[in-house]
Amino acid sequence: MSKEAREAPARCVEQLRRNAELVRAAGRTLRELAPPFAATLARGSSDQAAAFAKFLLETHAGMPTLSHAPSIGSLYHATSSRFHGVPLIAISQSGRSPDLLAAADDARAQGAILVAIVNDADSPLAERAQIVIPVHAGPETSVAATKSFVCTLVALTHLIAEWSQDAALLAALDDIASVLEDAASADWTTAVASLKDARQMLVLGRGPTFPIAGEASLKLKETCSLHAEAFSSAEVAHGPMTLVGDGDPVLALAPLDVARSGLRERLEDFAARGATVIAAGLAEDVGPASFVLPSRTDVHPVLGAIAQIQSFYGLANALSLARGYDPDKPPHLNKVTRTL
Repeated sequence: MSKEAREAPARCVEQLRRNAELVRAAGRTLRELAPPFAATLARGSSDQAAAFAKFLLETHAGMPTLSHAPSIGSLYHATSSRFHGVPLIAISQSGRSPDLLAAADDARAQGAILVAIVNDADSPLAERAQIVIPVHAGPETSVAATKSFVCTLVALTHLIAEWSQDAALLAALDDIASVLEDAASADWTTAVASLKDARQMLVLGRGPTFPIAGEASLKLKETCSLHAEAFSSAEVAHGPMTLVGDGDPVLALAPLDVARSGLRERLEDFAARGATVIAAGLAEDVGPASFVLPSRTDVHPVLGAIAQIQSFYGLANALSLARGYDPDKPPHLNKVTRTL
């Protein structure tokens, strides 16, 4: 897990180089399509990437985006005819999960335009798609997805930047090497001591970092057997705050855009309850934290969010080992999840 996560920066640079013309053409095709909405199709870590795509599409392309549950197509065969001419962005590391394939088939039968974001460009999902964007992460043997997730976020950012013709986002991608290299080198393992004996925790994000919080909480469950739940820093005040008391850990992944509004006050509330607040973000936002994790704050907010998960993987790997687990082989899990 540690080795593969560390490969992500170089893989992302290579991906952007290899996909330049392909993604430019895909963006032009989707722009000319002018659909009324877009949809995503994914499970697990890929579904967190899909949530990241939804954020980008709605904030940068002005495109309403829904999450299409795989079971609607795979079990119920009830995909709406309104999907005709609508891009369905199917995200999968392997491109082989039976439920995703069945859902993709059902959507294509309704006239959806299947856009596959995959690591395996020869997979059955890629074979079904009208547009295929390979993430070029290379082989990934650890059950916990790391570099494939980071590469998927970069591929989605690239596609949506071209689709929306967002010049600032396209320019920001030129800095991906330094941003991700710095993130991979950032030491977040100082938080291990505070999390080693934890039984439950919250992971907070908002805007571009909310899907990052979702992926982080999934990895804490998967590799550390730690019950972590992701919440929006705005939504957490509507009930979940009552779960946090003295000594309970809270990990805050602060956004670098307008979604940071109100975060400092929320962290002050947690600190007042005696929670151990661990945070990454702008100093003025994460001041109440017990531990401030190193992160660059001079970057585009989208890249800043991707950098946070790159840094987090080092923490997850170290915490898994500290808790006596093997991060490469979580119990009861397989690399390809075959749900129906």
